[in-house]
Amino acid sequence: MSNDILVITEHMDGKFSDVSFEMVGKAKELANAWGGQSIAVVVGGGVSSNVFASDSTIHVDDAALSNFNPEAYGKVIEALVKEKSPKVVMFGWTATGMDLAAWLSAKLGVPCAAYVKNIGADMTMSCQAYGGKMSADVSPEGDMAIAACLAGSFPVEAGQGSTAATTMASPVDLGSLKVKFVEAIKPAGGDVDITSQVKLVSIGRGIGGKENVELAEELAGKIGATVSCSRPVVDAGWLPRTRQVGKSGLKVKPKLYLMLGISGAPEHLEGMKSAELIIAVNTDKKAPIFNVAHYGATADLFEVAEAMLELL
Repeated sequence: MSNDILVITEHMDGKFSDVSFEMVGKAKELANAWGGQSIAVVVGGGVSSNVFASDSTIHVDDAALSNFNPEAYGKVIEALVKEKSPKVVMFGWTATGMDLAAWLSAKLGVPCAAYVKNIGADMTMSCQAYGGKMSADVSPEGDMAIAACLAGSFPVEAGQGSTAATTMASPVDLGSLKVKFVEAIKPAGGDVDITSQVKLVSIGRGIGGKENVELAEELAGKIGATVSCSRPVVDAGWLPRTRQVGKSGLKVKPKLYLMLGISGAPEHLEGMKSAELIIAVNTDKKAPIFNVAHYGATADLFEVAEAMLELL
């Protein structure tokens, strides 16, 4: 068993996700402390893999890996882990990571920690629970562990670099897969592109119902903003999916992000954490959004919105 760390990176449409760079930076920090190597793993083609600050990068390219297939990716990653015997395997706690991390844990019989926000030099992993309202420190048993990390937990810049990748073919046969890629369905275009907006008024479950969305739209209109939302609002049918911010929605970087009734679950934070100014209004003083907001008010969103309208 080595002291190396394998980082399973993620990419789509020729771009790596921020969480990939975040994990590489953290892996390099830990590997230096343990006397090991940080190894970035890129699975699939259509992307330049010489972009990480890792000690080394392995790029596995094969026709069967051109689109994400959990069975194919899982078999490749399993083979690499068995060959390298790392101390830690890092995934992002994303749609892709959820597919692969637990599967690898079951296949290899090693512990897997989810919702990881930090990893200490002693291998203690700090994990979020209940939408970020609680934190639990866990110490995996055994010689190897899997860490599924939340986006936004580590600095992006620490993992960016220019380490030359070593390209290799798939280490396992992918000719008889039971899972087949059919189609990638991307969000349809809407009436407005929230990713290009300078100001956003974003509403969450706390808005209460579709009949109250009009209040947010009126406020947004007064300050020259556009209304966006968290996933529960879309799931309830109050706004279209093109307005959704977060891991399963769109990533935004406005100058102003005013949040009304959003608790700040990690999935939502992933899509808006780079906003220049974050203002949160929520009745729950323990809502995790107050840990990232620049300004916050523990108040009723309707009272705040109506007071703002009076002033505007």
